[in-house]
Amino acid sequence: MLTGNTFRGTRIGSGPERLTERYAPAPRRAVTYWCRNDHRVEIQIAAEAETPPGWECPHCGQPAGPDAQNPPGRARAEPFKSHLAYVKERRSPEEGEAILAEALAALRRRRGRS
Repeated sequence: MLTGNTFRGTRIGSGPERLTERYAPAPRRAVTYWCRNDHRVEIQIAAEAETPPGWECPHCGQPAGPDAQNPPGRARAEPFKSHLAYVKERRSPEEGEAILAEALAALRRRRGRS
């Protein structure tokens, strides 16, 4: 049984027939990058777009560059940092003590203690 909002012969996600007759693709050019593991990565970008200086290799995840003889070095993985480590980078111990004292004073005022 068909409902009022169903088109016969179509399905969800189907596209128009004969795509090439409906539009012309934008002009593109191929850009090639190489990583340290000798993987060749070729991407298609718009003809008028600026070429990116580097790209991530989809095979190994390392950075890739446009020069096959001199690819970029290995990416360094940042060690995991906790929230506290990031806070300590931004604040000195004296600033942390001042902020803590201010927060405690505000809490005591809300609770009615001096």
